[in-house]
Amino acid sequence: MKRAHATPALVLAIWSALAMLPVQAAALETAGLDTAALDAAADAAADSDATTLDAVSVIGMGETRQVQRIKRADLELPAPGTSAQKILNKLPGISVQSNDVYGANEESQTISLRGFNQRLLGYTLDGIPLGDNSYGNYNGLGISRALIGENLAGAELAAGVGSLGTASTSNLGGTLQYFSSDPEAEFGLRLAQTFGSDKTRRTYARLDTGEHGGFSMYLSGSLLSADMWSAPGDNQDQNQVNLKAVYNFGDGHRISAYLASAETSQANFAYLSKGLLARGAGWDWNLYKPDWQRALAAAYCAPRPWPARQHLAGDKRCAFSGPANSIDDAYYASRALRTDHLAAIAGEFNLGEGVQLKSQAYYHDNRGQGHWWSPGNYSYPNTPKAIPISIRSTNYGINRYGAMASLNWEIGNHRIEGGFWYESNHHDVQRNFYFIEGPVNDDRYLRDPDRRLFFQKYRINTRQAYLQDTISLLDGRMTLDIGAKSTRVDMRARQVAPSTMEVPNATGRLKTDKSFLPQLGIGYKLGEGQELFAAYTRNVAAFVGGGAGGPLAINQAAFDAQKDSLDPEESRTIEAGYRRVGETYQASLSLYAVRFDNRLLSLNPCSSIEAGTRPECITKFFNVGSVDSVGSELVFIWKPSEQFQWYNALSWNKSTYQDNYIDAGREIQTRDKRVVDVPDKMLSSEVSYRNGPWLLSLSGKYTGKRYYTYTNDNGFGGSTTFDASARYTFGAMGPFRQWSVALNGSNLTDKRTASNLTAFSAADPQGKTFAFHANAPRQVFLTIDARF
Repeated sequence: MKRAHATPALVLAIWSALAMLPVQAAALETAGLDTAALDAAADAAADSDATTLDAVSVIGMGETRQVQRIKRADLELPAPGTSAQKILNKLPGISVQSNDVYGANEESQTISLRGFNQRLLGYTLDGIPLGDNSYGNYNGLGISRALIGENLAGAELAAGVGSLGTASTSNLGGTLQYFSSDPEAEFGLRLAQTFGSDKTRRTYARLDTGEHGGFSMYLSGSLLSADMWSAPGDNQDQNQVNLKAVYNFGDGHRISAYLASAETSQANFAYLSKGLLARGAGWDWNLYKPDWQRALAAAYCAPRPWPARQHLAGDKRCAFSGPANSIDDAYYASRALRTDHLAAIAGEFNLGEGVQLKSQAYYHDNRGQGHWWSPGNYSYPNTPKAIPISIRSTNYGINRYGAMASLNWEIGNHRIEGGFWYESNHHDVQRNFYFIEGPVNDDRYLRDPDRRLFFQKYRINTRQAYLQDTISLLDGRMTLDIGAKSTRVDMRARQVAPSTMEVPNATGRLKTDKSFLPQLGIGYKLGEGQELFAAYTRNVAAFVGGGAGGPLAINQAAFDAQKDSLDPEESRTIEAGYRRVGETYQASLSLYAVRFDNRLLSLNPCSSIEAGTRPECITKFFNVGSVDSVGSELVFIWKPSEQFQWYNALSWNKSTYQDNYIDAGREIQTRDKRVVDVPDKMLSSEVSYRNGPWLLSLSGKYTGKRYYTYTNDNGFGGSTTFDASARYTFGAMGPFRQWSVALNGSNLTDKRTASNLTAFSAADPQGKTFAFHANAPRQVFLTIDARF
């Protein structure tokens, strides 16, 4: 396939601006420009509450670790309602992929950050743990379901060294913290309507009560309806409600409550392979629906895995058409259904004498199903109604609650903070089949399965505590962070009625127990608006639960053979950098080195003939060695006036496997190969212009070469995509306090390539692996937003 490259003019322009940085800095110093405001913002950087997010530095001035922030001004540029996760894509070091403009389609969402995928990062909303962001989640929910996009106040990305107090047991590679907006001080109603490509219709509404005696609240809702951007154009819908209430009282006391509910129904796009594209399928290749006879004919070509029976070779009903020549090239349909309810109450209390207490309790309930119209799995087998398609459903359930608290004590030149987090999570996962006689509507939860493969229930208890001392030295010029945390996760799984299941999963227990995980950081102010920083941390990731797969989502014999040999995945990160701010610019440069140990894979070490013949020849999980990552990240923001801003982020990464491993009796040569789905280079650039009622922006993102095979024999070259937006805001008119019209365009050049890479394999020399989704074509959206 033809390889795409970054636009030369874009790269040249950015490097020209970066080359001018020392000249600009010298000029500013000569002029004696006052940077006291920026220093004040840096001093406030330790406080990441939503209420102070706009006051802190975008590039993390004052932090002893690498921190980048998204603020309110950044949120005005993408299409209204865009997921907070997708907005992070412009930051250095991170690649966020999704095949829809809103970043809401969860099956196609992936994140790569400094060599780690999204499962090995930590996520919170106002401190509430969101789990590990995996598809088929077992311990949380994605931010697109937890918060309506317009209610986002900002976000913070700590690549590599996340805050010790982050409530996460998966943050080997860093943390993503999201913050919801507070209620407005004045009464108001906001209504917004979006129309766009592929029959997109999105309605947003928010009612603020205003502030009354310290109390304020808002109730907000959104309705999203859109078709897939390729045939058959099935619906992708999401309905959400957010409520937030805040009560400020006394001397620095605050109580807040947050409620969120989301109903999601998404038609999933088909995975593609390079071989399929080479046969002429095209980037818009998708599902057989609504052509039932075509799907049925292809399904007759499948072997019959159930009931156990010899495949009838030469079945005259077997037929492929078009570029399809295997049952994996397409299927009739696929869908994801999710229902979430999230509630939290939090308090902040000033206890006097420099002591502050923060506490929070939360509850989350989730129910979900993933539907796949499975070819080869017969409905009504051995009867006159038998057809070679049934609907396979993976059912997910999460019922979790937790609490956290921290105490902050400022005494002398010390700021001492300690806290704990506890969570109890009841999770279940089951896989079922439902018989059909022909096409049915599966945009609903299916009941009463005809077959059940497994039904596994989990109980996961998490305990985490931390202690940190931030010491100010040399009259405030040096900051020293010294701390550690302790992580304990006890995961127990029970297979329900294993004798009644076709392929029962294991009953067993796994523990993650690390009592001392240190973190060190140092910051030093070189002068006005200049500082150095360095940090080191160790971290551990808990074993994964059943919804996302994991060491207990296998049969009993395999688990018994592996349970005493597995170690949890761990990481060690060291980073250092330089930050500088002036009157018209901000810049930061960071370098990092990461060691990722005990990487887990599901493998069979024996040849295919020996597989299953001996205890050591069972497919199970193995620790397959380490990954080393080194890289650098450069950010330059130029703002010569209040109207104009130019944001640039340049990243370079080299993540390599350090070991070979054995699979199916063969040694897979992965040593010194690049880690899958990790771009080697990335460049993002965004120009925005604000003048009176006008807001204009143009952004581009170059994502470098990525592999989807562990031996690096196949992948995708770099590609660049562009987005743009324009908004005009009108003043008061009739009942409107303010109203605006916005036009957003995504993928302006209609560049087609792979979005997410998720199905990894050892090698794919012929391009047969169905490893990726296509990105969305060019799309346009119009939004009318009115405030009363």
